[in-house]
Formats: sequence, C-alpha cells, structure tokens
Amino acid sequence: MSLSKMATNDMHGEKSAYFDGWKAYDRDPFHPKKNPNGVIQMGLAENQLSFDLIEGWISKKPEASICTPEGISRFKDVAIFQDYHGLPQFREAVAKFMGKTRGGRVKFDPDRIVMGGGATGANEMIMFCLADPGEAFLVPSPYYPAFDRDLRWRTRVKILPVECKKSNNFQITKQALEAAYQKAQEQNIKVKGLIITNPSNPLGTTMTRETLKSLVRFINEKNIHLVADEIYAATVFSSPQFVSVAEVMKEVKCNPDLIHIVYSLSKDLGLPGLRVGIVYSYNDAVVSCGRKMSSFGLVSSQTQHLIASMLSDDEFVDNFLVESSKRLGKRHEIFTKGLAKVGINCLESNAGLFVWMNLQHLLKDHTPKGEMELWRMIIQDVKLNVSPGSSFHWSEPGWFRVCFANMDEDTVHVALSRIKKFVGNSEEVEPAKAKRWKNSNALGLNLSSRIYDETVMAPTMIMSSPHSPMPRSPLVRART
Repeated sequence: MSLSKMATNDMHGEKSAYFDGWKAYDRDPFHPKKNPNGVIQMGLAENQLSFDLIEGWISKKPEASICTPEGISRFKDVAIFQDYHGLPQFREAVAKFMGKTRGGRVKFDPDRIVMGGGATGANEMIMFCLADPGEAFLVPSPYYPAFDRDLRWRTRVKILPVECKKSNNFQITKQALEAAYQKAQEQNIKVKGLIITNPSNPLGTTMTRETLKSLVRFINEKNIHLVADEIYAATVFSSPQFVSVAEVMKEVKCNPDLIHIVYSLSKDLGLPGLRVGIVYSYNDAVVSCGRKMSSFGLVSSQTQHLIASMLSDDEFVDNFLVESSKRLGKRHEIFTKGLAKVGINCLESNAGLFVWMNLQHLLKDHTPKGEMELWRMIIQDVKLNVSPGSSFHWSEPGWFRVCFANMDEDTVHVALSRIKKFVGNSEEVEPAKAKRWKNSNALGLNLSSRIYDETVMAPTMIMSSPHSPMPRSPLVRART
C-alpha cells in the first residue's frame, strides 16, 4: 500500500550537492586520530567556539536544570502540561535577548513571541500563516538551500528567486525586486511576500539601513509581507553593525502588520539541538494563528526553563555576546588569511559562521558542470565538504560556502593545509589535473549537472543527512 502524497512528494530538496556533501562526510568523517584522512565537515553552519562559556554557566547554576539535585524541586512544575503560549519567563528572557543582540536599539514584546521547532519550524509556520498553496514568496539569491524544504515542502508555497549581482556586492535592488514581481504577475502567480536573510547565509554580510528601508517601502507599496530571517544577528564580528528590520520600521512609513521576524538560538548561542525557534510578528492575527500552529512544534518546557534562567542572567549574556563575537572574528581572520596565502579570495564579510569563497580560477570550465566537477574533486581528493554556489541557487559558477566555526583550530589548519596542497597541485601539474577531472566522479554521489532542478529523491533513496527525515539521520558534527 502506497504512502500519502504529502509524505512522499518530491519537494524536500534532498537532491542537491548541499545534501550530497553531508552524505559523503557521514560515510567518512574526519577524526584527528581515528580517521585523519577522512572528510572534514565544512558544510555545517554551527557555532562551536563558545561552548565553554555556556558549560561554565551551567556548572555554576545547576538549579537551572530540573534534572539536578539542585533543581529537582521544580521538576513537577515544569514537567506537567504547559500551554502553547510558552512559559512567561521564557518569552520574557528571549525578548530581552533579542533586544541585546540588536544592540539594545529596539525592544521586543514577550507577548508577540511564538515558539517553533528551531528556525526550520518557525519558517514553515510563518509560511503556513501567510500563504496558500500555489502562492509565492520572493527570495533573493544566493539563499540557504534548505529554504526549498522549510518554506515550500509541506506548505506548497512557491519560491521565486530574486537575482542579485556580484557587481554591486550582492545588494538587493528595487529593480531586481520589480523584475521578479512582474515576472510572477505575467505567469499569474500571486506573490504574498518577500523573505530575506540578514545577516546573509551564505554571504556572511549584513544589509545596510538604506537597503532595508528600500525593502520595507517595496513590500508596503505592493501590500505584501516581509519576513526577515535574523538568526545570525549576534554573529557579527566587525563593522558595519547589524541593523534589524525592527529598527527601520520606526524610520519608514509602513503597515506593521506586514512585518515578521524569524529568530532562533541555533547560531547566536550555538544550540541547534535545543530546537528553539521564534516567530516574532507585529500582526496580531499572525501571532494568534501561529500560536495554534505551534502545537506541532513546541519547545520542551525543560528547555524553556533552562533557557529562561540562562538568558535572564545579564552578566552572562553580555559577556557571552562580546566574547563570541571576538572568537568568531579571530577564526574568520585565521581562515581567510590562510586562504589568501594560497591565492584564494573570499567575499568581504562581517558576520556569519562561513565565508563565500571564490574558486573561479580553478574551474576547468566556467559552467555549472565545471563547478560540479571541481566540487567532486574537493570532496574526493581534498576531503573537504564545502557547498557549491549552485546549491544556493547562485548562477555564476565557482563560488563555494565554507563554514569555519564548527571545529577546533587544529582542524582548521588541517583543512588549510589540504587546500594549499590541492591548489599547488592544480596549478603545477596541468595534465595530471585533467586526468583527475576525468576521474572525479568516482565518489559515486548523485551529482548530475541538473543542479537547478528542484526535484528530489524518493524517500526510499534518501541516505543519512542532518536534514533527512529518515531514522538514520542524527545531526552529524565535525569531530573536534
């Protein structure tokens, strides 16, 4: 007997190089002692640089957990049924933290916070609230590959890319927005909104205040929604500072009912496993509907209790935000300077857990096929899982997103030494390079040049990945 169309439809987005790289890592994970020649995971945007700060706080505050002798007295109160509004102290602490990550320039109302199961659940929830199947959201490219899953898989909402240009540093322009909107109108597709990621994933850049004002004016003119995914708000490590859409709302005449923010603690605190996702909406109806929908993806009350205690500690939060930013900046500097020494440039960035790396000079052919051939070599020969730009719906071949904060410094230097060796071999031995290109598909991955095709594998074909629904898919991490 067949399964439901909802469960087996081909819109999960699993069939892309982004996920295939995870599978290659899963089969042969790097470990400095047990598997020093394995694949290093550089496709995971995770912040592991400040765990010691969180662990230190927990060791000093054992009462924050209901599973310790010091906290057991609260066990019953926390473990019994909680409604889907969330613990009041949790919403208050998260609202306060959101304000701190935005430099204290804006305040958030705890009563507008809606819980979701991580940013994935929060993004899907807001799509369910704002759009019907067949309606569309504009999304500037390059954009996070799993948006194909998060925004459209179960909602049946369409994603319409808005092409940005490298020539203007990937800024979102009014002209590009108008072109994408007009194209949708011509195809009789109803556009319900625009979703942006600020700071950008995969670029690692922050939007200017003027750009944000322009976007708010655009959605206000069209009477469509703006969803700002701001999950990397506290990963900024150099100027310019992060500007939230919540700030520019006060400077531009607009309908606040059209503005919504998605947030989580996965990137800024480095806690993706706790699945704390947030929808913050200025629209009362969205808050009400979202709360009902959140029944399917609540944050556990045990997690809420712990997070409420942690984020209510002003001294800890203030120190964490400063120290985390410093560590990210240092790691970014180490990695980008290491790449520069072997002639590899990256887009200048000031935020995020990754760099947008330019390998166009290593392409055999400046085509999507050429990019995939180079990517196969990096996976197979260099043993690094990096993500090709085409998986981020970027049309210019040769760009790759590389994550640097999910491993220790020793592993970073191993990765840099592998890159140095690969670049040297590529430049010095051209015939051998050609031979390696020819044999580079020995990895056996599902890597057709149809990278822009949004179809995916049937569930029976899906291998383990951190985004796979299959039982064999725990979140795979780089061994540090």
